Amino acid sequence: MKKLMGLLLALFILGFNGAARADILVLVHGYLGDPGSWEESGMVSVLESNGWYRAGIVSTDPGGGVHLLPAPAGQKQANKVYITALPSIAPLQFQANHLQLILAFLKQRHPEESFILAGHSVGGVVARLALVQGAVPNPKALITIASPHLGTPRAGQALDFTDAPWPIEVVKDIFGGPPYSTLKSSRSLYQDISGPWPGTLLYWLNNTPHPDIQYISILRGHSFMIWGDSVVPTGSQDMNNIPKLRGKSVVYTTGTGHSLVAADGFLLSEILKSFQAN
Repeated sequence: MKKLMGLLLALFILGFNGAARADILVLVHGYLGDPGSWEESGMVSVLESNGWYRAGIVSTDPGGGVHLLPAPAGQKQANKVYITALPSIAPLQFQANHLQLILAFLKQRHPEESFILAGHSVGGVVARLALVQGAVPNPKALITIASPHLGTPRAGQALDFTDAPWPIEVVKDIFGGPPYSTLKSSRSLYQDISGPWPGTLLYWLNNTPHPDIQYISILRGHSFMIWGDSVVPTGSQDMNNIPKLRGKSVVYTTGTGHSLVAADGFLLSEILKSFQAN
């Protein structure tokens, strides 16, 4: 009888620990991105083949409502992946506010699970802003891919390009079409990510204490055939260069361009596996 009770107790403990190890992965896309950024790259399929299942796409509306397009199969699995849909041309804080609404919604659905955020490009900065502002429930890790933590010169160039006097501005409006209109609509975001200048949100973010969790920086470096990221400088992608995170981020370097690729899914799967092994 004692052996039987001991076996039942062991099975209970193992079952409890197994539930505790379940994690929620939240994917945050970058500028001009959407949930398709993760799907079309093949990353989500790779994650699913490695035990991280689609749970759905989560979006917000202008009134502050949160909407879930569920993937029923993923709801039955332990480790779930939610893909967010954010207003990607909006300023950092505006995007972070929408992400906070989504995270509060997910917390209600998964009150006991740990949350891991993975952000691509500007999405990594948005995720970090939400994290620092205390919006991430039970945070376990932040993973950023090619994110401009120290800003990017491309934002400054876009600001210069869209800062034209009349009548040049009129000519640009006429001949630039929708792409130029998008650039103009993105000016507030460009100002946020042009650099961590004193007085800016990025400066405040980089000099504010961060939670004691795991930080992973995936950098776009250089390979023999590919010249790396032409959008965000490699040094800006490394969270170790953030004053409040020096020496706290594990770094992985991939020889690809700025966009997401299927290989990112394999690397992300290995990183997630290492979290659960600890």
